[in-house]
Amino acid sequence: MNISAKITDERVADVRFDDDSLIVDLMDGRTISVPLVWYPRLANADVAQRQNWELAGGGYGIHWPDIDEDLSTEGLLRGAPAPKAA
Repeated sequence: MNISAKITDERVADVRFDDDSLIVDLMDGRTISVPLVWYPRLANADVAQRQNWELAGGGYGIHWPDIDEDLSTEGLLRGAPAPKAA
């Protein structure tokens, strides 16, 4: 019996935006695209603030210091929007 394991690398390779989406490229070649409206801090940020991101959590997270926003690839892959304010 031959079992082949899938090799994935969910670390962030690049982050970009279009008019309506946050787009994250992963090291294993996958691309995640999620609606920008899911993340109000990012949706309300200006272009310079969105472009000022850094890797966090060993490459499994993204941090935007100008707007104090943090996202993980795990949450993005799960399709988890930001929690709604109470």
